[in-house]
Amino acid sequence: MTKLELLKSQINPHFLFNTLNVIGGMASLEEAETTEKMIRALSALFRYNLKNQDTEVCLSQELKIMEDYMYLQQMRFGDRITYRKDCSVDADKVIVPAFTFQPLVENALYHGIKNKRGGGCIVLRGYEDRNGLVFEVEDDGIGMDEAELAAVRAKLTMEPEEELAPIGSGGFGLHNVAQRIQMYYGDQAEILVESEKNIGTCF
Repeated sequence: MTKLELLKSQINPHFLFNTLNVIGGMASLEEAETTEKMIRALSALFRYNLKNQDTEVCLSQELKIMEDYMYLQQMRFGDRITYRKDCSVDADKVIVPAFTFQPLVENALYHGIKNKRGGGCIVLRGYEDRNGLVFEVEDDGIGMDEAELAAVRAKLTMEPEEELAPIGSGGFGLHNVAQRIQMYYGDQAEILVESEKNIGTCF
């Protein structure tokens, strides 16, 4: 292990979280409202990550953390990115695996919207149909051709691994989300994806 890697391993995430709160308090005292809001949003993400690894949470918590995540992304990318939530289910009465939506929204952002000239919009929907609850993450980004779509669908149907990659690691993506859904709900749930080149993608 290199000295840098050793140093990184010794940084306590609780220390980072507490330090962010202190910085947020200083920003408030200095009346730096935007800076304070960004720090509070990042602190919320840290707290959520620390408390909810491999757990189930209220949908309302998951939606709130997505708002914090997208707020930070919008501060980074400006008006190139818009985010809309359209949820018609009672979010306080629905339980979902933590971090179900963040990898899907991040995928929409970095693979769908980021490389589209002029940017685009990501929509998170939740509704109920005759088969149960449906959640959609849709973007109007660059979309995928048939080969790319087939590769993504293959990731969603890969055989389960013995151990899931930890949240926040490079391995936590579409495959891991699909495995978590399978682990919690078995055959009662699945992830589907549709996409069209230069039109957009919907999970």
